[in-house]
Amino acid sequence: MKLKIKLLATTATFMALSTLSLVSHAQEWPTKSVRIITPFPVGSGPEGVLRLVADKLSRTWGKPVIVENKPGGNGFIAIDAFKRGATDGSDLIQLDNVHLSAYPHLFKKLPYDVKADFDPLLPLFKTYFFFAVATNSKYKTVGDIIADAKAHPDKLNYGSWSVGNPVHLGSALFESVTGTNMQHVIYKETTMLYTGVANGEMSFSLGSNATAGAMYRAGKIRYIAVAAPKRVAAFPNVPTVGESGGPAGFEVSGSTYIAAPRGLPKAVTEKIRRDIERALAEPDMREKFASFGYESFPTTPEQFNAYIQAESVRFAAVIKKAGASLD
Repeated sequence: MKLKIKLLATTATFMALSTLSLVSHAQEWPTKSVRIITPFPVGSGPEGVLRLVADKLSRTWGKPVIVENKPGGNGFIAIDAFKRGATDGSDLIQLDNVHLSAYPHLFKKLPYDVKADFDPLLPLFKTYFFFAVATNSKYKTVGDIIADAKAHPDKLNYGSWSVGNPVHLGSALFESVTGTNMQHVIYKETTMLYTGVANGEMSFSLGSNATAGAMYRAGKIRYIAVAAPKRVAAFPNVPTVGESGGPAGFEVSGSTYIAAPRGLPKAVTEKIRRDIERALAEPDMREKFASFGYESFPTTPEQFNAYIQAESVRFAAVIKKAGASLD
């Protein structure tokens, strides 16, 4: 009996010391500068939010937090840099929902493993996409687009900047649920895309306010609807797709996340998550979100993982229906 009691006491002491060690490690972390790699170009909406967050984390952590832009290659350039980087948490990465939930269904072989290479910690924001048309477009509602597309199969077109991005997949979903067939036109980048919309080259295009907003503010394009469950607070006069004569409940959204390497101590990942949540809650971040039409996206880790899985199922169905592939 005495031996058993002694063993139990020793085990309890070891567990307590281990817990203290992890807590101490989290309190000391980071011990050097932190790099956050992003696949988004300088000046883009997601990158702008990340830079604000990085600045706040620098002050909180007392160490430089550097944003490193590695755009291009479907995000694979950024992901490769992350995979080759530090595994102690001093290298983090910004990803969007297609990297974790869509690309595994678009590529037979990816240069990364979602489950092995990333530990998604939390979302930064969520944004809904607008139906954008030229200012002088004949389309006043989504119902107008659907009617014209049904009357003229394969004649209408919509644009995006690649195969497999949220704009392309959202448009393919729109075709599927409305029973229409249109042409997908790919532009090199977003500025060219929304210039094409403004010039009437495109029948319409989906676009977030961060990507299409410059043309919208210049009066070159109009938003006729937003693909969201309800009207976006920053654009109260823009109806939902259902209110604009389209399918009720139609939603197209994008989101970006912060991910860490797999295998970090839980105390460290909780610290990163907690400190980013605090940064996102500050008033100037809320103002930035409003200007871009972004929404905060608070979740528990369990809810976040469930959301990623649900997104994966949703994208898989859309990609199968569209017959999209990048291999």
